[in-house]
Amino acid sequence: MNGLAAIPTLETPRLRLRPHRLEDFPAYAAMWADPNVIRYIGGVPFPREAAWSRFLRHAGMWHFLGFGSFVFEDKATGAFAGEGGFHDLRRSLTPSLEDSMEAGWVLASAWHGRGLAEEAMRPALDWAAEHGTGPRLTCMIHTEHAASLHVAGKLRFAEFARSTYHGSPMVLLDRPRQAKA
Repeated sequence: MNGLAAIPTLETPRLRLRPHRLEDFPAYAAMWADPNVIRYIGGVPFPREAAWSRFLRHAGMWHFLGFGSFVFEDKATGAFAGEGGFHDLRRSLTPSLEDSMEAGWVLASAWHGRGLAEEAMRPALDWAAEHGTGPRLTCMIHTEHAASLHVAGKLRFAEFARSTYHGSPMVLLDRPRQAKA
């Protein structure tokens, strides 16, 4: 799927899921530099330059793959709360997650513990059921990240393998793409 995909805007009672905007970058970079956020996502805060590269890849996912991530924006205040959606990162991982829509979500520390990851990912999963590719969705979560494993279970992801990624133990999960969240 080549060409710029129309990035949808989705809504929940508390959140707006929308495309990334240039003005999101300061909050985005702060989130990825926060040790509480990245504890189970590599464990090392991202320098601003690495956050910028990560930020720019979102447009590329939508352009080349027809899917990608959304900003989670608080509807009441317009604040950046986090991001989530789908990617295919061509990870060096066995078993491979390539050619699947790999789901992921992350919240800025101030937004932790409010049930927002599950709330945000439900409409994203419903969008993927209708507009996505492939028979299944996958996700990869650090074995000690109890909160994300709990969210994945609520979203009907089930473990299919264990692996190691960059030296960290991971649970690999999947679910049928067309299942309702």
